[in-house]
Amino acid sequence: MSDELVDRIDALLPQTQCGQCGYKGCLPYAQALAKDEADINRCPPGGDAGIRRLAQLLGRAYLPLDPACGEEKPRQVAVIVEADCIGCTKCLPPCPVDAIVGAAKHMHSVIAGHCTGCGLCVAPCPVDCIRMEDVADPIWDATAADKARSRYQARNRRLQQQELAKAERLARQKQLLAKLKQN
Repeated sequence: MSDELVDRIDALLPQTQCGQCGYKGCLPYAQALAKDEADINRCPPGGDAGIRRLAQLLGRAYLPLDPACGEEKPRQVAVIVEADCIGCTKCLPPCPVDAIVGAAKHMHSVIAGHCTGCGLCVAPCPVDCIRMEDVADPIWDATAADKARSRYQARNRRLQQQELAKAERLARQKQLLAKLKQN
């Protein structure tokens, strides 16, 4: 598997990071495709056009969308019914592109221009105040996918930095406790 092939496959995927394909995002799916470990028809957001592009790139026969992965739908974004939002923050962690803003015990909002329409925020909401709505401009092109990929990568870097900082704090606390026990 070459990194160049993975990058070319990843560039054809919509970057919704929805996981409907059975992988934890578009890049892992691209890696599986490059290794010939996955079928080309597992991406509902990419739809029929995406399957055709993957078939052409990979030299594989076209397959219709696997219904076990979902169905092709118009582009959607998450919308929070603000009056019903209790500020629980359970919608924040699953959003792969940090498109939801809000603080604990305060109403949350979705930045529609950042939302990939993955729908991962819907299930964790305990008050069912998040719904998916079709967008007025359904165009999701390579530019939008590139922006979503950049936001996803930035989120992952931020989370890694937070984990590293947390590990460093815990190590310092452990050292301090060890010193205190010695005294």
